[in-house]
Amino acid sequence: MSLGKTHCCYNLLNSSNTASLAMAVFSSFCPPQIPNHFSRTPISSFLRKPPSFKAFSVQTPTASTQDELPSRIGFLGIGIMGSPMAQNLIKSGCDVTVWNRTKSKCDPLISLGAKYKSSPEEVAAACDVTFAMLADPESAVDVACGKHGAASGIGPGKGYVDVSTVDGATSKLIGEHIKATGALFLEAPVSGSKKPAEDGHLIFLTAGDKSLYETVAPLLDIMGKSRFFLGSVGNGAAMKLVVNMVMGSMMASFSEGLLLGEKVGLDPDVIVEVISQGAISAPMFSMKGPSMVKSLYPTAFPLKHQQKDLRLALGLAESVSQPTPVAAAANELYKVAKSHGLSDRDFSAVIEALKVKLQDPPEY
Repeated sequence: MSLGKTHCCYNLLNSSNTASLAMAVFSSFCPPQIPNHFSRTPISSFLRKPPSFKAFSVQTPTASTQDELPSRIGFLGIGIMGSPMAQNLIKSGCDVTVWNRTKSKCDPLISLGAKYKSSPEEVAAACDVTFAMLADPESAVDVACGKHGAASGIGPGKGYVDVSTVDGATSKLIGEHIKATGALFLEAPVSGSKKPAEDGHLIFLTAGDKSLYETVAPLLDIMGKSRFFLGSVGNGAAMKLVVNMVMGSMMASFSEGLLLGEKVGLDPDVIVEVISQGAISAPMFSMKGPSMVKSLYPTAFPLKHQQKDLRLALGLAESVSQPTPVAAAANELYKVAKSHGLSDRDFSAVIEALKVKLQDPPEY
């Protein structure tokens, strides 16, 4: 099989100061129930000093044959991202075994030819390489290390590739459990949402065992348009958190611009067009802007996951004493949106938090 894709392989503001800054920035719209401090997620063992590695990058197409692919592939977590990723593997002729807590979510893949196992342990035992795409660090640890988790079924000669977005400490914990069985571990969080997953245009940010990276590279090329190898476990997680921190902050600022322009009489559709043609053009603005103008937020990347990633990024920043006041303020905005029942809507629904009417301050 020829794969024709090109791939690439001060101190920190303390919690009270950060909260004060965020509250000052958003005092014009935040309701009284906003917490007075951020949820802190220190990562004491993560990136104590700047990494000295360089990303491994391959910039010319690599030919692969079907025979070079691992013969049996497992996929754990069949959600918004996991389902289209697994589907692309199946459509490419791979032998895929799936698992999800809610079995019915596996049914469309089973109809395409996937096998089903009743636990992560059974999937890992039956497969050469197992991928996992879970919603948060807690789920990722439970599926890998919990009762009947993948670590209970995996062993020498096998590999585990976690494509979830988690913090570095969580990724290292999972890696330790997997490697203790004699298996290989690769973290490979993805940049991209539902549509890139469907189109096979994800970007893989990998780190860990280099030989496993080389083994699964053809599979990554089926699911993605590019891949980077970033060195030791934890670096992939760090890169993904940096990317999503920037993305969340951009969406918050874009939302402010749309609403400000509309309030002073500008056509929001024209605002989207102007931004999309200028120096600050970004695919995210042109793709999501038209729907945002209509107050429509079809879920491609759930708002609750964006807020989770901002929280983890703030914890990463705190662990290395890096100020991130803009991201801290954006995080508060996403928390307001969650409090208004928007957790499962697309993260672009954060604009709704800016529409909240001012409430009279409480009397003391």
